[in-house]
Amino acid sequence: MTTVEPLGAVRERVLGTLRQDIIGGRLRPGDRLVERELADRFGVSRVPVREAIRALLAEGFVTFETPRRAVVRTLTRTDVTELFELREALEVYAAGLAAERATRDDLAHLEELLDLAARATRGDDAETITDINTRFHDRLLAMAGNGLLSTVMQPVDGRLRWMTRRNEEWPQQLAEHRELYDAVAAGDPERARAVALAHVRTNYRSTVSHLFGDDAEH
Repeated sequence: MTTVEPLGAVRERVLGTLRQDIIGGRLRPGDRLVERELADRFGVSRVPVREAIRALLAEGFVTFETPRRAVVRTLTRTDVTELFELREALEVYAAGLAAERATRDDLAHLEELLDLAARATRGDDAETITDINTRFHDRLLAMAGNGLLSTVMQPVDGRLRWMTRRNEEWPQQLAEHRELYDAVAAGDPERARAVALAHVRTNYRSTVSHLFGDDAEH
């Protein structure tokens, strides 16, 4: 007997694939998202495709040039600045809380992620490094023990990965993550906040440079 995939599951499948296509660069800024073509690609009706495109609009990946023409959004410097301002405020605060509240299991998980990141860095595996770095920051947010922090950051995680995916300073990022881990493991909130602040600002400058070909003061 053929199993019919629920509409909600179809929508999430289409949404997840399109989101990853944008983050990974397979769909580029300005590329058009045509409902008919996407429905054929995924073998589904236009309804879940339409809903997925609306979700991408809400997440900041897509814009409508006309009511019927959806395209992948072109990032501006204002987009990058605003997102990093939010990241700075939340991640610096979270790092201090994590240093106060980290458990042995939390630290073991961070160590495991750092080991995975080191292997990926040696292999120059950009996609894996980006994924692990995202997981590292997500774990720090969770360690802060404040559910609202994670709730606020969740909708912008994808856009952050999209913005930073071309950053190639992998050894530097790994070193900064190790330094952040050391501060958290030492239970030193002030040092953790300082390291997190420096890390976010360095990442901001790298992102601006890669996206727009210049440096930036923060």
